[in-house]
Amino acid sequence: MAPVWVNYVENGLINPLDRGVAYGDGVFATMRTASADMLAEVLFLDEHIARVQQSCERLGIEWHANDQLLQQLNQLTQQYPQHCIKLLLTRGVGGRGYQAPFSANVTEVLSVHPIPEHYLDWQQTGISLASSPIFLGRQPLLAGIKHLNRLEQVLIKSQPLSSHHQDWLVFDCDGNVIESSIANLFIVKNDQVFTPAITHAGVSGVMREVMIDSLLGHDIAVMATQLTLGDIQTADHIFITNSLFGIIDVVAIDDFQFSRWTQTSRFRHVLSVNLSS
Repeated sequence: MAPVWVNYVENGLINPLDRGVAYGDGVFATMRTASADMLAEVLFLDEHIARVQQSCERLGIEWHANDQLLQQLNQLTQQYPQHCIKLLLTRGVGGRGYQAPFSANVTEVLSVHPIPEHYLDWQQTGISLASSPIFLGRQPLLAGIKHLNRLEQVLIKSQPLSSHHQDWLVFDCDGNVIESSIANLFIVKNDQVFTPAITHAGVSGVMREVMIDSLLGHDIAVMATQLTLGDIQTADHIFITNSLFGIIDVVAIDDFQFSRWTQTSRFRHVLSVNLSS
């Protein structure tokens, strides 16, 4: 069983009346631990904490990373290098129906999980995507937030994939390309990089923001914009990003083939996101 730490809750169990359980009223982050100079660290920890803070502010949840949480996070990081640590926050218990309480004690949960073994193979060989028949709804008030309402992703992942594909390419209900089911997406065309604008649907991942900053820092033009299936089909290269596997090439989408981008391995090295066996 994965180690789990819960604040404010007796015996480390979440209250069944918690708003995260009742309404998905909260946010989460998935972070990768790695070893560096004999010590383990959470990759891009400051960026993860900042995004969780911003997400809470958008939802009206009063929260900041206190010393108790950070100490527990550091302890788990040292115990479990090369793992995933999930930070999950809910608004806590209270309120009448959907109406949030005026003030509440935020529930904080830390859990530790292994990084899927196949992510190393994905880095080495790239993956293939299939267009998902399940579309994302458009809601600008929630777009970008990694909130606890993930039923769309549950529906997407419930669809059987063929043996030739490893994940889904996901569109919104207007036909715009948004992401894969587990990662943000980038296309390379004529030496320019484009990524879907996360303004009405989808998650704006920490690794997406880190990648954008790194591309710009290396004088590679990148633009967040609306993308269609036609843009995907005419791309020179495609890659996806998330905080656990870093950067992975997409070598096929449906019946379209793509060559691996020559810069992918370079940026994995620059950002220290290479996985090892």
